[in-house]
Amino acid sequence: MSERRRVTPAGGPHVRRASAAGAALVLAGAGVLLGAAAGPAQAAEVSYATHCIPPAGSGVDPVDGTTKVEITAPATAKVGDEVEVVWKFVQAASKNPGPIDLPANSVKPTGTLKAAGAQTGDIPMQGSQENPVIPKGSDMVMSDMKGTLKLTKAGEVTLTPDAYDINVLGTVTKCTPTETVKSAATIDVTEGGGSSSAEPSGSASASASSTPSNSASASASESEGTDTGGSSGGDDGGRTDFTGKEVEIPYTCQSPLGEKKATSPIQINAKKDGGSFDLTVQFKKSVMNSPADIPKDSVKPSMEVVLGGADEGTVHVEGPTNSEDIKTGDPIEIPDLTGTYKPGATGESTLSPGVLTIEALGTTTTCTPDRTEVSLTLDTAEQASGASGGSSSTSGGTSTSGGLAETGADNDGALKALGLVAGTAVLLGAAVFTFLPGRRRLR
Repeated sequence: MSERRRVTPAGGPHVRRASAAGAALVLAGAGVLLGAAAGPAQAAEVSYATHCIPPAGSGVDPVDGTTKVEITAPATAKVGDEVEVVWKFVQAASKNPGPIDLPANSVKPTGTLKAAGAQTGDIPMQGSQENPVIPKGSDMVMSDMKGTLKLTKAGEVTLTPDAYDINVLGTVTKCTPTETVKSAATIDVTEGGGSSSAEPSGSASASASSTPSNSASASASESEGTDTGGSSGGDDGGRTDFTGKEVEIPYTCQSPLGEKKATSPIQINAKKDGGSFDLTVQFKKSVMNSPADIPKDSVKPSMEVVLGGADEGTVHVEGPTNSEDIKTGDPIEIPDLTGTYKPGATGESTLSPGVLTIEALGTTTTCTPDRTEVSLTLDTAEQASGASGGSSSTSGGTSTSGGLAETGADNDGALKALGLVAGTAVLLGAAVFTFLPGRRRLR
């Protein structure tokens, strides 16, 4: 029977119990949810040596540091109560060494709290993806983790922090204790009836996924569409617009901290302007959602279009930086890349996607085609100072929507590839470790 029903208007001990229960409910607003019979909250801090393993492929050595956490739980409760416990990071085992600031809302912790004594079990703990901007060289800042425990036996139940994961934009750092950790809180559980279930409750995941979606291997999907590339030249019948065919280009991307594979559908179009052509390179389909807030003016793409046939060399095309902040969950798109092709030869010249470069948050990712394919064929007439054997690099910056590369077999799978992910997410994921500047693979 609930104690609330025994409260009398005249006051006395029953009223005082009801007041205590009311105070306990107020504490829930601070992150401690107590059952009707649970006692006041207690908080205790514990520190322990920790070994952290960086994401696979980051090129960063494991890190050893000290973790300090504060565990908050009710001091007393009854069998059958479901209590919430809170894990607060006082100090993580590492700092953010750079080379970039970690964006707001990019870090999510998960972990395990060990119950022992009268009742044993693992309590899954989970935090929210909420954090301020974490400057280079400053302490890591992570949200509080929470979990619930259904009490099944009378006696003292101790709570001890154990391993935890740090998920930064889909890349996971795994941290485990390297010494025996002292218990941080004790719940005095008395008989009170209720369920006999011996399992910790709650829906929080015990750990973040150890297989980041951006580790998915990309496979090239061969496009067999009909070549719609137009022909121009001295006898083009007055045509000015020429549409290329969409081609699937597999890339190997070298980011500052590792190599990633990606395949992207790309189309090259042209508009004749005198003897030259204004080029537009479009990234088709496969738009991914942003795993974190990305500030405006922080990402800029460019490409070297490869010439063939009668002409040779490259044409530099580029897009503008993102004009607005990209919010978590919003689509990330590569804008159209534009530039001017000034032919250096007369005849039938071909244009194919070439090296793609992504500058993001002060870092550079270079994506080189594993193979390329002609998207557009043009009849050209040689122009003075044309591209033959060199580079035609007059570029523009008009933006329309395009898509990031697809890196998995399923459309809703791991769309982790060019630009933000290869050049930023992997980098950010590795940045949760303290490592010597000499180990950074900055290019």
